[in-house]
Amino acid sequence: MLLKDKRFLITGLANKYSIAAGIAAAMSREGAQLAFTYQNERLLKNLEPLAKEYGSEILIECDVSSDESIKNTFKNLNVFWPKFDGLVHSIGYAPADQLEGNFVDVTTREGFRIAHDISSYSFTALAKAAMPSLNEGSALLTLTYLGAVQTMPNYNVMGLAKASLEANTRFLAASMGANNIRVNAISAGPIKTLAASGVKNFRKMLSQHSNKSPLGRTVTAEEVGNTAAFLCSDFASGITGEITYVDAGFNIAAMPLNEISEE
Repeated sequence: MLLKDKRFLITGLANKYSIAAGIAAAMSREGAQLAFTYQNERLLKNLEPLAKEYGSEILIECDVSSDESIKNTFKNLNVFWPKFDGLVHSIGYAPADQLEGNFVDVTTREGFRIAHDISSYSFTALAKAAMPSLNEGSALLTLTYLGAVQTMPNYNVMGLAKASLEANTRFLAASMGANNIRVNAISAGPIKTLAASGVKNFRKMLSQHSNKSPLGRTVTAEEVGNTAAFLCSDFASGITGEITYVDAGFNIAAMPLNEISEE
């Protein structure tokens, strides 16, 4: 078991279709003890049965837009775990009006601010607040997307926020490495989640992904979860500051080879 006797806090698990659910399932299977955060009472109702399925009763409210809420999150977690081994940041958000239309036309100052605050800065804020309670050899993990480095229809300001998140991963890795704490990110292919449904024409994106990726398909939350479990385990002790693609190879393919026919 890759994560036997290790303890991880998982943020951003909204429902059973979340990528965070795939990560929680893999970590639980590999022996980890888990705790979860939720944003509000409405999301708590979805989280409770899932947490029970993963053997956890530690559910803590956390609004990552509030420094006070983040501080209280770890104060409450320390009641159960004075020390733990890392966290998973699976949080991203931009207002709906920012995720449809021509980027230069729809992007606003407030939309830009919110996307970067919730999707990127929150990772730094959680890492900073968690630092005093992290065991040596701990691992932090976040989730990004190809829109950080390539343009995507309607992804708009979230692409900029994910680019910030990837830089954030590298700077956190450099900053926390002296304490033997590793920081990595997974760039997952498109998966049908609640968050993804906010991007217009997402189903067409799934189809395009399947047509272009070398494996000829999309990926599953389980596959992302398996990679997450590895990156947070001691088997990945030499890996930090990396963006690991779990996308069936989509990111490497400029054009499907089978579309080039011999004349």
